[in-house]
Amino acid sequence: MSDVRSTVEADMQETLGLVPGFFRTVPDYLIASEWASFKALTLSETAIPNKFKELIGLAVSGATRCRYCAYYHTEAARLFGATEEEIVEASLMAKNTMGWSTYLNSLQIDYDTFTAELDAVVSYVKSQAGEPAGVS
Repeated sequence: MSDVRSTVEADMQETLGLVPGFFRTVPDYLIASEWASFKALTLSETAIPNKFKELIGLAVSGATRCRYCAYYHTEAARLFGATEEEIVEASLMAKNTMGWSTYLNSLQIDYDTFTAELDAVVSYVKSQAGEPAGVS
């Protein structure tokens, strides 16, 4: 075992309580960068709070049909405080998005028309809320 791998695995052990098997398969030359990326993005507070990152991950997992990721992100979302209602809603949001994506792409709806209409909707909703149309 390389010195780098030993150091990384010691950090994993301290952080997670064990070295997950899926990290054991990562080659020595990538282990430090893969762990650093995983730890920085999924275990650290970033611009998006962890609970919301995990709910996003859960929605993507459902769309990609990855049972490993779905399990991971569901449990991680719970760990970071997501309620069952939020987990269900994230899953429904993924279902809704995938359904509309399939529909729009299958019919080959004109993209420029779609974006122009959505921009008009956003502008209208902002105007109804008393917010200037140009403010994001």
